[in-house]
Amino acid sequence: MPLSTTLYPPIKPFVQHSLQVDNTHVLHIEECGNPLGLPVIFIHGGPGSSYSAIHRQFFDPDAYRIILFDQRGCGQSKPHACLTNNTTAHLIEDIDKIRRHLKIDKWLLFGGSWGSTLSLLYAQTYPERVFGLILRGIFLCRAQDIQWFYQSGANRFFPDYWEDFIAPIPSDKQNDIVAAYYELLTSTDEIARMRAAESWSVWEGRTSHLQTDPYTVDQFSDPYHALALARIESHYFKHHAFIEHEQILNNVAAITQLPIQIIQGRYDMICPINQAMELHAKLPHAQLTICNHAGHSAMELEISQALINATDQFAIQLQSI
Repeated sequence: MPLSTTLYPPIKPFVQHSLQVDNTHVLHIEECGNPLGLPVIFIHGGPGSSYSAIHRQFFDPDAYRIILFDQRGCGQSKPHACLTNNTTAHLIEDIDKIRRHLKIDKWLLFGGSWGSTLSLLYAQTYPERVFGLILRGIFLCRAQDIQWFYQSGANRFFPDYWEDFIAPIPSDKQNDIVAAYYELLTSTDEIARMRAAESWSVWEGRTSHLQTDPYTVDQFSDPYHALALARIESHYFKHHAFIEHEQILNNVAAITQLPIQIIQGRYDMICPINQAMELHAKLPHAQLTICNHAGHSAMELEISQALINATDQFAIQLQSI
């Protein structure tokens, strides 16, 4: 795995939690770093992905109380790949339930891709609970943003990978690929479901780096990971992420007082740079860093370094709080 020279050293959690958030879902949460440090919550992407041990390494463990969790249906949260009571509103409230459970008054939000979506929506809902935001690979989650990656846009840059992605979908259903995938991924045919999950997930894994990274593709092709990612993403994207069109941009007034850092790969093919530019136009006080030799992944060398610079900067900026 790359990046060992840019990240903080590996660390272990000092405590793990299981938090029952409703009658169905139990969230897996961990804390690491300094129990008395600045609270920061890592909000993973997807929806349907999970956090990994390497994500702890974006933060100075002496400065931060680092909180990581798996969203509903993801990673070590239970039940796996479950779509019941799994909407954006549920996830926003889950984040605040974690805050209250851990007796945290305010915290820093760190989120990339779908994690940037959820961070922005949470901050707009609970601005008084947020010190600031570090956002990577901005995803505004509008119809055109979903269409770009799953219908028409990214396919022009990866026509070979695209052929593999659409292979499970009959030609007469390819006019709405997300809906066709959702049908397969919620069917009772386990073989079709698992084949669709792998194809969906591998498409994302192949396109997340400026140069396709075999290690990432292997991670995304893992059946356990792929099923949650594909089922939950298709569920969210078929339902327009359970938010209004332009909801994030239309509600930026709630967070204009917060310090915000935006880190964006210029050649991000999953969440193209126009989304970061549109957000920055609405939040001109935010610091925008464009990584000129990077795609989407936080594991791109230039992006990972920019993220660490951002967490270090916030640690200094907020140390007096």
